[in-house]
Amino acid sequence: MPTPLTALSPLDGRYAKSLDSLRAYFSEHALIHYRVRVELEWLRALAAERGVRELKPFSKKTAAELTRLVAEFSERDGEHIKNIEAETNHDVKAIEYWLKGRLGKNREIARSLEFVHFACTSEDINNLAYAQMLSESRKRVMLPALDALVSALRALARRHAGLAMLSRTHGQPASPTTLGKELANFVHRLRRARTAIARVSVLGKINGAVGNYNAHLAAYPELDWPRFAKRFVRSLDLEFNPYTIQIEPHDSYAELFDAYARANTVLLDLDRDLWGYVSLGYFSQKLRAGEVGSSTMPHKVNPIDFENSEGNVGLANALLRHLSEKLPVSRWQRDLSDSTALRNVGAALGHTLLGYRACLRGLGKLEADPRRLAEDLEANWEVLAEPIQQVMRRYGVPEAYEKLKALTRGRRLGKAQLAAFVRKLPVPAAAKKRLLALTPATYTGLAEALAKRI
Repeated sequence: MPTPLTALSPLDGRYAKSLDSLRAYFSEHALIHYRVRVELEWLRALAAERGVRELKPFSKKTAAELTRLVAEFSERDGEHIKNIEAETNHDVKAIEYWLKGRLGKNREIARSLEFVHFACTSEDINNLAYAQMLSESRKRVMLPALDALVSALRALARRHAGLAMLSRTHGQPASPTTLGKELANFVHRLRRARTAIARVSVLGKINGAVGNYNAHLAAYPELDWPRFAKRFVRSLDLEFNPYTIQIEPHDSYAELFDAYARANTVLLDLDRDLWGYVSLGYFSQKLRAGEVGSSTMPHKVNPIDFENSEGNVGLANALLRHLSEKLPVSRWQRDLSDSTALRNVGAALGHTLLGYRACLRGLGKLEADPRRLAEDLEANWEVLAEPIQQVMRRYGVPEAYEKLKALTRGRRLGKAQLAAFVRKLPVPAAAKKRLLALTPATYTGLAEALAKRI
């Protein structure tokens, strides 16, 4: 069997320990486990339906046995099912046979074994299994990890809310901001992205071979199957899809993957900005004993966490976007191309989770350098051309922009040169006094207030 050293994918190799929380939702064992859950819940629902007269409601003892079968489902059980699959060459049928073998020992169920997988196509089981996997992993793993990242980023933004920083538009010195406000921008964006992820309602169906309840009606023509199916799907905390082909068309999966991808794009933007701020010296990084930055340059402390995050969200988005484009498309009533694609959902979310956690690690190492930030501001007094121009406009000084352009464009100016220009302006003394008191470090608008408000 593959080990972390021989695994083909780094998700099960280099990063295996970091992804244990997702393995409970997207491993082969997890998929089998979820299928077993759906099969048994369907059997319970049928037994509780009065219209299915040949199947009686289960006793408390049998109901408890079914609950244990799911709760205690083991890796050995999964291996047994895989052995059956090796003979049948059909993964869901293997689960049906395994369940019949296990349940046949219960006298109460033994007489009704043919109700296991009753009227179901494999996709009735699969779509509900995957929908639960996506829904529960989102709630228990993905959103908590994103929340931890946003929380750490918010704390950093508020801590440095008033720390003035030279901004850069097109890579060139521009109007000052604060370090906290630049981080607050990402807090707001990631919160919106998080809301979009959480808002997606995952759909499910259980309506037979081509979505028309053909087999259901053949067996029980008097039963309101659409109503029954809707109640069952909702009992799994999923939204019911009443119109499908053999497969549930995965539109809601695509919505969810697109939402994850948009959040990842925001994260990638954050990774690159933080990498740049480390490069400029605005942030230093806390040292870890024994850690090496370069194999040949001993002095280096590289921003590897943000680079790792960037690389992982890039891989994640390649998979997520392919899945969102591919899964809703099926030839006629069914083709099998979605099956192999769906098995890569865990990989897409695995790289996403690695991206979240790497960025979070990086945030924990950052230490702002106020002196370096102040040096950049002090070296770029020409950024005050903007406020001087606006005051000139207010008081009707003609060609304000053109005069400041002639003075500053492409040049580095100091405090004295700007002060000399301001003193000659035909504006009220109070306005002139405010401009003369202004520095690059104090020209930050509402940046501090906005950062503290996040």
